[in-house]
Parts: sequence; structure tokens; C-alpha cells
Amino acid sequence: MQPAILEHANISVSDPKKTAANLCDIFGWHIRWSGDAKETGYTVIVGTDEGYLAVYAEKSMENLERNKSRTIGDLNHIGVVVEDLKAVEDRVIAAGFTPGEHFDYKPGERFYFFDHDNIEFEVVSYA
Repeated sequence: MQPAILEHANISVSDPKKTAANLCDIFGWHIRWSGDAKETGYTVIVGTDEGYLAVYAEKSMENLERNKSRTIGDLNHIGVVVEDLKAVEDRVIAAGFTPGEHFDYKPGERFYFFDHDNIEFEVVSYA
């Protein structure tokens, strides 16, 4: 059996355009699509040709509060594999974010940072 491949994740953010721009700057991704989405929302799809993040925001705070009741789980962090950990860390700092914990253990080195919506990213290199 061929294993399944993760295609995308959809996360709620305060400003999809701002989040997408940061992700493009930090990770070298591109915007695949943007536009109106369900529940009066707006989505930017940002990533690579193989996988992406859909960053979504409600246009109405009323809809946002109503839809929170449907959320059961919570996201711990989003892991992104890069070749040059130091170069990406420099871009994280240039974007105004503070790299947090750094770990060097098998099978790779990694660091973490939180974006402007308090979403944690784990940046890892297996190089």
C-alpha cells in the first residue's frame, strides 16, 4: 500500500495576507491562490507545488466566535524542513520574530519561533 501524503493544513489567522507574506519571505514559498472562502472568510494558499498551508480568517468577529465552538483540538506547532537552518533563522529575525529553543539531536537540528498570531513553527534541517 502506498502511504498517504500530507497535502495541506488549514489554519486560522488574524490576517491571511500578512501571514502569507511572512511565510513567503521566511521559507521561500509562493502564493498559490487567494480569495473569498467559506463562512464569509478569506483564504491565502501559500507553499510549494507539493504542499501548502491555507491561512484563513473570518471577515466577521461574530462568525469567528460562533465557529470556535466547533473546534475540539489545538495545534501544537507546524514543522517545516529547510536546507540552511541559519539562513532561515536570519530571515525569521528579519521578519521581526524571535527564535526560541534550539535543539541538535538525531536526526537533525531545529529551532522554534512564534509568529504574530502565536502560532509556533518548528524549523528543522536534516543536512
